[in-house]
Amino acid sequence: MKKVLIILGHPRTNSFCSALANSYLSGAKFSSAKTKLIEVANLKFDSNFRKEKKGQQKLEIDLIKARKDIEWANHIVFIYPLWWGFMPALLKGFIDRALTTGFAVKYIKGKPVGLLKNKSARIIITMDASPFLSQLLFGNPGIKIIKNSILKYSGFKPIKITKIGPVFKADKEKKKIWLNKVFKLGSTD
Repeated sequence: MKKVLIILGHPRTNSFCSALANSYLSGAKFSSAKTKLIEVANLKFDSNFRKEKKGQQKLEIDLIKARKDIEWANHIVFIYPLWWGFMPALLKGFIDRALTTGFAVKYIKGKPVGLLKNKSARIIITMDASPFLSQLLFGNPGIKIIKNSILKYSGFKPIKITKIGPVFKADKEKKKIWLNKVFKLGSTD
């Protein structure tokens, strides 16, 4: 059975990213998948990794619950805006604290082994630039980091990417097209 977890990484819960998350959730439910949603903006946790060694900084209750949801899911969807070429700081802090060594990855003879195997991922990113232009001019370094340095490193496979934009100038009709596209992704992923 498909178990889908959406991690909404926008710091505002009333954003277009939130509408996309709800559309994906609806599509997943339509396909009879079990679903859960984490809105990082509503979690209470220190987004900074402050301690030097593993285990020194205790996980807050919201991060413990988030980890259980991550373990539960077999498909995880990250939805967030691309700001300055990367994810919002709050989402990065969530990843830093939740996907730590011992949970997401371990090292055997100095070699990393992803612990979150048998999980697929989709990254849905909104941007104010044209996705094509962003790729052409900058090469999408922030997208490469989450795909390769975070998710692939942690064992996720396959990892699919959906870029939506430019959102800033989009009218209601264009946004409706994107919402329908994301609904379809939710029902077929």
